[in-house]
Amino acid sequence: MAIRDEIAWRSGIVYFVIALLAVLVLGKILFLQYIQRGKWEEMSEKYVFRTMEDPANRGDILAADGRLLASSVPTYTIYMDTRSTGMSSATFSNGINGLSEGLARLAGIRSAAGWKAAITQARKRGDRYYLIARRVDYETLKKIRELPIFREGQYKGGMVAIAENRRILPNEDMAKRTIGYLSLAEDGTRVGIEGSFNKELAGKNGVATKQRLTGGDWITVDAPGSVDSRDGNDILTTIDIDLQDVASTALLTQLRKHDAHHGCAVLMEVATGDIKAIANLEIGNDGNYSETYNYAVGESTEPGSTFKLPALMAAIEAGVVDTGDIVDTGTGTVKFYNKVIRDTKEEGYGEITVKQVFEYSSNVGTSKIIQENFKNDPKKWVDRLYAMKLNQKLGLQLSGEGEPLVRYPGDKLWSGLSLPMMSHGYEVLMTPLQILTFYNAVANNGRMMKPRFVTAVLRNGSVIRRYDTEIIINSIASRSTVRKAQKMMEGVVEHGTAMNLRNADYKIAGKTGTAQIARGKSGYRQGGVSYQASFVGYFPAESPLYSCIVVVNAPSNGVYYGNLVAGSVFKEISDKVYATRFFRDFSPAGDEIKIAAPEAGNGYRADIHEVLRELDVNYRKGSSEEWVATRENGDTIRLATVKVQKGLVPDVRGMTLRDAVYLLESHGLRVNCSGKGRVLRQSPEHGARYSDGTVVTLVMNM
Repeated sequence: MAIRDEIAWRSGIVYFVIALLAVLVLGKILFLQYIQRGKWEEMSEKYVFRTMEDPANRGDILAADGRLLASSVPTYTIYMDTRSTGMSSATFSNGINGLSEGLARLAGIRSAAGWKAAITQARKRGDRYYLIARRVDYETLKKIRELPIFREGQYKGGMVAIAENRRILPNEDMAKRTIGYLSLAEDGTRVGIEGSFNKELAGKNGVATKQRLTGGDWITVDAPGSVDSRDGNDILTTIDIDLQDVASTALLTQLRKHDAHHGCAVLMEVATGDIKAIANLEIGNDGNYSETYNYAVGESTEPGSTFKLPALMAAIEAGVVDTGDIVDTGTGTVKFYNKVIRDTKEEGYGEITVKQVFEYSSNVGTSKIIQENFKNDPKKWVDRLYAMKLNQKLGLQLSGEGEPLVRYPGDKLWSGLSLPMMSHGYEVLMTPLQILTFYNAVANNGRMMKPRFVTAVLRNGSVIRRYDTEIIINSIASRSTVRKAQKMMEGVVEHGTAMNLRNADYKIAGKTGTAQIARGKSGYRQGGVSYQASFVGYFPAESPLYSCIVVVNAPSNGVYYGNLVAGSVFKEISDKVYATRFFRDFSPAGDEIKIAAPEAGNGYRADIHEVLRELDVNYRKGSSEEWVATRENGDTIRLATVKVQKGLVPDVRGMTLRDAVYLLESHGLRVNCSGKGRVLRQSPEHGARYSDGTVVTLVMNM
């Protein structure tokens, strides 16, 4: 009995201990599961698994023909964990010389001896993230990974490579400010297309779960919490890289020549409002020019004489004056209250017509016309300016547009001098792009187009959003007034202030501007007079295709007139555009010569055959394709093939509107046209890449 009791007592102790251990284990499990769960999950995350953001690739910004304006490329920042637990002293001492020599060759910065000393000191300090190099491309990264020590891997060799995307501009400074940038801060500065279209370009970051392997490397693994990133969309702009190069180079040359502080040049397509080139250059402390601010979009200044066009158009539209009326400009001065307004010609122009007032850019004549006709009812004149939308922002696709200012009678700063001063471009504020938009409307027979920088958002090459051309106002004035404005602008170049821009190949219409610039509270004079020279117009005058404005601020070599400083830039741009674009349009390629049978023209082969037979014209077929062009070969017409290739805009020049529309729309393109007759020019040009729904603007020859 005693033995049985002892066995039972001992068994009870064993059972109690086992039960106690079970309770303790259960308690520990519950403690770990619920009390310390966060701690151990964090350690698991840190040492075994890691959840991290998977950044999306930012979309590209493309020129009108699909070439890159901005793109992201992967680069790497390389660190060295000099105290990596897997790195033995033998590995370090045996490999440091070879590593140092390799880094001197691949990373530069230091000599081999310098690298050896720097890394040895970092190891003594115990640096875990010693910086080796930033912005290393992938090819260099692969070579660095093969160097002694680093070739052992992250755990034994201590090399840590962190990938990041870097934004690059393949064309360097060209249109840099318009392309724009984002600052690193979340709420930082957003500029240009990069800023305005950031949501489209940025994409959506994902979440990746990574597992640490033996040796310290991390691999991405499937996990319930993983979310794939979605890369950003691409932005298709209106910028033409070739024309941008022309504008930037011409502006830079003139800024350097006149030692100017800054300047801008903008080239716009008349029919669409598309910005084909936009250059903004400012001199830096080092004496070099670069794109630091978008003056064309953001700088509102007193435009000076370029404002005389809307000023006189408002008077003509009001019926108080006509271009043939005589104005007595006297000896070149006129006084309003205590203000004397002068003409540049010292003895004055005497009695001249309103048209000549504009052509000679007479301040006296312009101010007298506006003051004498509207002094009793200034609202009548200003209302006309407002009807032309000169007091409103353009509503651009880019942020940062400068605020226009056209005073209204009764405003706080309105005075008896406001009318004569406003008439020749003072007491008003406008940006270069706002002025250009108005002149472009005159070139476009009165229709004011909103400037367009972006035409589409692309995803994997397909259009997912389109930005069509927009009309601000169908007509800024009556057709008669617009036509008179066109003639006045042509006269400026033919026998006015810009005769230096005349040439025998094509006609330019435009207006010079020379304004004294107020410097904040200091007024117009602070250590001398600061000038702004400008020229704005369009070409060719008889059938406008492009409009352009050039503004040069603070030229300091004694030459500051608009025709010489800004006009020279305009002329260089227009000449190069003419040589590269118009010559190609009007001159056939190779040994082909100009179209000899306009009655037949270019178009559908069966129709061309019928026309030539009806006209009893000798011709050689020369092509069995559906679409052909007629070419003269002695007294015989030859039919040449019009190449039609998928993905490229067809050449519809010389075709009737019916044929052109049919051919273009059969390729998924849309058509806008102006004029009558056959197609003279097209935009985008033939051979340009396109996506479905792209709008092709046709200019007919009548």
